[in-house]
Amino acid sequence: MTEIEAAVTEKARRAKEAARRLAYMSTREKDAGLLAMAGALEANMAEILAANAQDLEAGRAKGLSGALLDRLMLNEARVKEMAQGLRDVVGLPDPVGEIAAMWLRPNGLEVGQMRVPLGVIGMIYEARPNVTVDAAGLCLKAGNAVVLRGGSEAIRSNTAVTRIIAQAAYAAGIPEGAIEFIDRTEREAAQVLMRLNEYIDVLIPRGGAGLIQTVVKTATVPVIETGVGNCHTYVDEFADLSKAESIVINAKCQRPGVCNAMETLLVHRSVASSFLPAIAARLKERGVEIRGCPETLKHVPWAAPAAEDDWYTEFLDLILSVRVVAGLEEAIDHIYRYGTKHSEAIVTENYTNARRFLKQIDAAAVYVNASTRFTDGGQFGFGAEIGISTQKLHARGPMGLKELTTIKYIVFGDGQVRE
Repeated sequence: MTEIEAAVTEKARRAKEAARRLAYMSTREKDAGLLAMAGALEANMAEILAANAQDLEAGRAKGLSGALLDRLMLNEARVKEMAQGLRDVVGLPDPVGEIAAMWLRPNGLEVGQMRVPLGVIGMIYEARPNVTVDAAGLCLKAGNAVVLRGGSEAIRSNTAVTRIIAQAAYAAGIPEGAIEFIDRTEREAAQVLMRLNEYIDVLIPRGGAGLIQTVVKTATVPVIETGVGNCHTYVDEFADLSKAESIVINAKCQRPGVCNAMETLLVHRSVASSFLPAIAARLKERGVEIRGCPETLKHVPWAAPAAEDDWYTEFLDLILSVRVVAGLEEAIDHIYRYGTKHSEAIVTENYTNARRFLKQIDAAAVYVNASTRFTDGGQFGFGAEIGISTQKLHARGPMGLKELTTIKYIVFGDGQVRE
């Protein structure tokens, strides 16, 4: 066994031991840990920001894009948001122990379903330090231990954050080992984690397509696949164009480096001449590069021609693919071919078209007259999220507390035996 394998295995073993105790801890005990973690983040703000400044400096030296640096960056407001996120989780109902259903059999047996923790959750993720706190907080509240493996870009930030929240949680009574962080950036560390079936109950990768596919193809531990976000907004012929402009600007520009940002804009041909020049000018003011189909280029001459690969690409940057379509059916066909089943939106005042879009688009979240940027656990009222699942088994969409539990059957009898 290599040094790295031994280190990762020991962290997973400690998490497994902690998970046994966490599974039956009371809501009050878990909430006390979460509140202690929130207070510790704010009390140790200077240490966290100093570590993050080193990560940002290293990221600039490596040539990370502005959008990726934004994902990596922490400031006082973001650390306070992380702390508030933990307090929001405290206010959420604890799913552990909830009786999801109960029924009586003809032989007198009472059969029920009770929500229970998944056990030990492994997280492999990229350059977003807030994921460290969201994952730890949600896992703890749902009675799970967590083993975190962040990317090298945020290694200093994540190391500092994890140490601070773990120490605070343990001091408040959470069992040691409940929050483990793998501080080795070698690829071997992630590969070991992916195969620790003895200790890890489920893996959740969160990041770009390369990371997610590596985990899916390599892991022997069960995986909940979070989503690459090649998200679309379709501006229908019956759209309120003022409303459409606001939605498009928000979906592309508010935070382009995240998975729920829009990557492709589809515009009905009948409104292209009036809508595209205006929206393109507003996007250009915000530094957005447009890559358009031939018809788009007629309305936006300064745009670059779109290549076939552009329709498949999650840019995570101020780059937007634009296509003019003949109608709703062509828009749906385009999304079906190129989309990643994450978040899709239609802007329309036509009830029939809205209903058809909702019915025919296969995605974790489908919007009518709203920005795709709302696909988020906090925005959906879950307090936070551990990731956005684009698969269909176990969980789909933003994964909050309930998605971090499973069920076990409980059976009450009075001496019954099977004939």
